Amino acid sequence: MNNSITIVGHVGQNPHTVSFGDTGNKVVKFSVAVKEFSSNTDEDKTLWIDVDAWNGLGERALKTITKGREVVVNGRLAIATYPKEVNGVKVQMTKPVIKLTSFHLCGKKPASLDQSPAEEAPKKK
Repeated sequence: MNNSITIVGHVGQNPHTVSFGDTGNKVVKFSVAVKEFSSNTDEDKTLWIDVDAWNGLGERALKTITKGREVVVNGRLAIATYPKEVNGVKVQMTKPVIKLTSFHLCGKKPASLDQSPAEEAPKKK
């Protein structure tokens, strides 16, 4: 594959589904925060990368990926366009997006997401 990208970062928000009218097509969207380490300054920056997951992979992402979770994302780099109003004029904006081909969850779930109160194990007496 000649268009391939891999990033490692933390999920910025829980994945959500976007449906497309009568076609029944759905895409699952989420963003990943990736640290940008700069050798010129002592300041680290965060890059926010949008990810689109289609079909069964999107359904799997929707069920397993949660906000704050560290994830390895593999995919194809693409350019998405969207309309935006700038100074009263509608313009087409562009941004990079990763079209997901696979992902891997890393480490533990964030502490607040490990178990809901209903799922907690009963305490021994």
